[in-house]
Amino acid sequence: MKRQIVITPYQERWKTEFIEIGKKLRSIVGDGNGVLRIDHIGSTAVPNLGAKDIIDVQITVNKLEDTTFQERLERENYVIKRDYLDNFVGLPDDSPELKKFFMRELEGQRRMHMHIREMGRFNQRFPLLFRDYLQASAPTRLAYHKVKVRLAELFPESIDGYLSIKDPLMDLIYEAATHWGAHTQWQMDEDYL
Repeated sequence: MKRQIVITPYQERWKTEFIEIGKKLRSIVGDGNGVLRIDHIGSTAVPNLGAKDIIDVQITVNKLEDTTFQERLERENYVIKRDYLDNFVGLPDDSPELKKFFMRELEGQRRMHMHIREMGRFNQRFPLLFRDYLQASAPTRLAYHKVKVRLAELFPESIDGYLSIKDPLMDLIYEAATHWGAHTQWQMDEDYL
């Protein structure tokens, strides 16, 4: 089923919805059990940035191969898609720095994407630094918003078309974010579930 790509103005409810989702996930996986943190990532995590109305969640684990958290999620009927790879210009497509697991919402739940990534890997750090940089840089946030709106107009029913331009743009923004992070001595915040 194809879904229309729509960029919605920022919604205050996204933060509250993430907190509810994160607490539910934390109650499923428990404390410890290989899950180190649960973060709100993606555009819905950036105030004053429009987004597709999908909550992106990053679950950071010690090791992707740890079966404890996997078993707990699967007992609750989540389907974990293993051996996914993020992409990033400059890293080989098969780099272990890009490996992740992926889940979607259960039927009847609010739309969400859940990215399970290993602590300390490039792809685990990327969305947190990217999010924080967009929060700090109003000009970058505005430009990114404008491009996403235009892409949704150009590719209203083609997520592949939308992502073919958005993903390399994110890589460019990340380059600026790394310089900003070095200048500000950025670190992963302590505000996670």
